[in-house]
Amino acid sequence: MKRILLPAGGAVLATGLLAAGLAGTAQADNTVSSDPLAATAAKAAETLDFWSKSDYAALKGAVAFNPDALEVSKISAGGGYSADTKPGQAEPIGGEKKSVAKVQNINNPKTTGKVFFEGRDGKLYWCSGTSIQSQYRNLVATAAHCAYDIAANDEVVSRWVFVPGYFQGKAPWGIYVGKQAFTHYDFAVYEDFDRDYAFVTVYDGIGGTINKPKQVTKAEYDAYKGEKTFKKVEVSRDEYRAGRLDPKKAEYYERVRGTREENTGPDFPGAEVIKNEVTEEEYKAARTGKGNGFKFGEPIVEQVTIAAAKDYDDKHKAGSKDHKGTAVVDERTGNATITHFYTQQWVKPGTPRGYFRTDFYVVGHEVKSIGRLGDVVGGQGFAYNQPTGKDVRVFGYPYGPHLDGNKPYTGVTPKWCYGKTAKNVIRIPSKKVEEQLSLKCAVTAGYDGAPWLYKYSNAKRLGYVNGVTSLIADTDNNKRYDTITSPYFDGETNTVYKAAAASWSGKLIP
Repeated sequence: MKRILLPAGGAVLATGLLAAGLAGTAQADNTVSSDPLAATAAKAAETLDFWSKSDYAALKGAVAFNPDALEVSKISAGGGYSADTKPGQAEPIGGEKKSVAKVQNINNPKTTGKVFFEGRDGKLYWCSGTSIQSQYRNLVATAAHCAYDIAANDEVVSRWVFVPGYFQGKAPWGIYVGKQAFTHYDFAVYEDFDRDYAFVTVYDGIGGTINKPKQVTKAEYDAYKGEKTFKKVEVSRDEYRAGRLDPKKAEYYERVRGTREENTGPDFPGAEVIKNEVTEEEYKAARTGKGNGFKFGEPIVEQVTIAAAKDYDDKHKAGSKDHKGTAVVDERTGNATITHFYTQQWVKPGTPRGYFRTDFYVVGHEVKSIGRLGDVVGGQGFAYNQPTGKDVRVFGYPYGPHLDGNKPYTGVTPKWCYGKTAKNVIRIPSKKVEEQLSLKCAVTAGYDGAPWLYKYSNAKRLGYVNGVTSLIADTDNNKRYDTITSPYFDGETNTVYKAAAASWSGKLIP
């Protein structure tokens, strides 16, 4: 099942990974379902290594989660939503201490980041997410389909991490490995998109310098069992000689003797053609085309002095191998030329001679625990059973194309949307959607899981998570997405949130 993309006219495109595993735990009231992501420190360490090795190559290679679409039908607007309990909220933590004047520029919250994971198809994806306050300051809010995969027997995704402030392969505030995911039982079991939210506990963040090459001696290189590399550096003949005379450095240096060119045919792999000067008679007798002895382009005429032409002609007549061209002297005009003629010679290129030094490196991981997520970037508050038709601000990383193929977003930096949520809910019976909220916002895939922040303070960069992006819709049939939706956060959402917010995770590095 997927995050739903909603074209106009009654067709819904579903995209996204959904649903907790049936093997997960659930409360007796059938409200909370949870599953481990990296239950042990060893599993978490493997996840961290996977994403961080080779200079964060896996993070850079992930793409916005946007699987093939699945069409469903019957979209309609319903009435207003009636809260199931009294409104409530949990206060945010952290935030900016310095107040600023009210301006149009929006300060992106440090809490916003990307959720990275490996799907059951073996591909690497990302969604949006945010740090949210909890008892142990270790919680991330995102869409449930960014943590669960019902296409693979209701299992959680693999190698789940959160990177706040992610930017082009950099993790400015560390990497946080997911430990346990919490969602609503109806989402886990019945694929109910009205419950498309997840709260994920994470281990303490890992920061510092990851994958930093350190130059070492040959002995240290040989003894090192981890990731290592070397590179050859061309040096002068003098450095080579000095290095070879040094017992401690002799093995670092080598001489490459090089190889000569070898004559071959034009069809030999990697063969290159060179020109071979011949006499005018030989050139005229040569054929055109591709092959040894065939003509090499047109003759080349060289303007020279009369004296030089006469000297060249004398040597040519004497049979000099270096004077095969034809010299012509016009005494009347004072002009003189030498015309050179060439045929093809195909060769296997040789290699040049040179002197080299080998430098050895081990790839170190100078990492450390940088603390709990909420202590590092703060945490948004949480609100539930709030009235509809109120202002929210949404922060996420759009990347995918519109329905017409247009792709206006890079996914590099977060984009925000602002406005009042619609008072009437959206209904999609085939996805069991009966009461999702909507907001006008022209974003695309990658915005999945983006937090809907109620009462957002631009000065403090904090508000209250009152929804997460679940669906993206084209409501006017112009092949451009213009609306996003979110589950309504009610009392049962609060029950799921409270269960996650009270769960401890711990450190990866003591």
